[in-house]
Amino acid sequence: MARVSLGLNQKLVICCVKERQSGVVSSSVQLSKTKKNQNVSSSRVLVLGGTGRVGGATAIALSKLSPDLQILVAGRNREKGARLVETLGENSEFVEVDIDDEKALEAALKDVDLVVHAAGPFQQTERCPVLEAAISTETAYLDVCDDTSYGFRAKSFHQKAVAANIPAITTAGIYPGVSNVMAAELVRAARSESIEPERLRFFYYTAGSGGAGPTILATSFLLLGEEVVAYNRGEVVKLKPYTGMLNIDFGKGIGKRNVYLLNLPEVRSTHENLGVPSVSARFGTAPFFWNWGMEAMTNLIPGEILRDREKVQQMVQLFDPLVRAVDGIAGQRVSMRVDLECKDGRTMVGIFSHKRLSQSVGMSTAAFALAILEGSTMPGVCRSRFPLVLKRKLSCFISVSPQY
Repeated sequence: MARVSLGLNQKLVICCVKERQSGVVSSSVQLSKTKKNQNVSSSRVLVLGGTGRVGGATAIALSKLSPDLQILVAGRNREKGARLVETLGENSEFVEVDIDDEKALEAALKDVDLVVHAAGPFQQTERCPVLEAAISTETAYLDVCDDTSYGFRAKSFHQKAVAANIPAITTAGIYPGVSNVMAAELVRAARSESIEPERLRFFYYTAGSGGAGPTILATSFLLLGEEVVAYNRGEVVKLKPYTGMLNIDFGKGIGKRNVYLLNLPEVRSTHENLGVPSVSARFGTAPFFWNWGMEAMTNLIPGEILRDREKVQQMVQLFDPLVRAVDGIAGQRVSMRVDLECKDGRTMVGIFSHKRLSQSVGMSTAAFALAILEGSTMPGVCRSRFPLVLKRKLSCFISVSPQY
């Protein structure tokens, strides 16, 4: 099996490598600056969770990719919002918004062209208030959801979004998001040669919290309370979270890392939409003792506590100072590896690496957002065509250059 790893700074690259008997064929996918578009430059984008790491990184990336874009940074921390607005410049402003306040949320959405929902965590929520408000105000919608239940609950609003004539893309960050694009490209490449995919495996690595702080920490704890859903030869398999450890090579700059099973939405979406019989997802972090801690939490803390958002937030407050201290040593590197095994015995691999998680998430989310603003998406919530749509709708930012 051939493997390629790319360390990145200002650019995002997906590298898909395919092993052949006669040699290796590779293709790189590069995210570049969008061409100036009058409609895009006059658009107004509201970034919910804009004072957080992911939302702030998205706002910065949007500003860099489309400098004339009007960006509204929304959150509950006015001081953080003011600092970000100062960084973004005159085409931005801060808006104080509580997503749990329905009237305030709808009021904030009335004068914008797109709302980017980055106010996680998304786990253990019963509603999709931002999507509902977007439909009510006929505002295009995008979120960075990384929860299976939330993602598929969002898709249940498809007909309402169609009726409102708005596009809505869910789970559109880095993983899931770019990882779905990687998987779709691998499957497309295999089937273009009449090779049928058999097993798809997602492997993720983030150093520490990736610099994302409390939100990703809360997400990780909440995921430990969810039973893992995977697929084996078309059958649903339910497994204990943070088990099934594998040592995976993420290539240069990252190396070999231990990864563990987690319940992630791309498993179900790629199984259903790409038609791959066996699918699973694993995640790992560093330093190694964080993985030990995650295993211990799964074994020692009752699942009902790990599924309780309030109790998890209390644990996050307890661990956050230590996590931030370790982040200063561990760094913020992130890597994704997608393996596609085919029925003829061949394996195709896609690897993505970046030195900063927040920056790569911001650039990824911004690409999806600009695709919506440029009119590359259809009304409705992405459902059955979801993973394939991601690649096609990002075509205005992505160029593919095969190298032989």
